[in-house]
Amino acid sequence: MESSVCPLCLRPLPPDVPQSDHHLIPKLRGGKGGPVVRLHHLCHKEIHARFTEAELARDFASIEALRTAPRMASFLSWIARRPPGFISRVPGPRRR
Repeated sequence: MESSVCPLCLRPLPPDVPQSDHHLIPKLRGGKGGPVVRLHHLCHKEIHARFTEAELARDFASIEALRTAPRMASFLSWIARRPPGFISRVPGPRRR
C-alpha cells in the first residue's frame, strides 16, 4: 500500500505510523464539518502544544499558515531530520 504525505512536515505518512485528523478550524470554534487534514500524530500533537484553539481558528486555519508560523519553525526543522516512522512524546513539563 502506498503512503501519502503529511502536509505539515512533508514527510511520507506510512499506513503503519500513528496518524490523526486535524480540523483546520477547531471543532469548538465552529469547525465541525469543516476541512480536515491527515497528519502524523506527532505533528498534530505539536500543533496543539504550540497554539490555543482561539489562535488556530483566528490565525492558523490553513496548513500554509501553520507551516510558515515562526512558532512551528524549530519543530519543522527538527522533524525533517527524522524518519517517517519516528514516534516521540511531545515535550512537556519535566517530571521529577
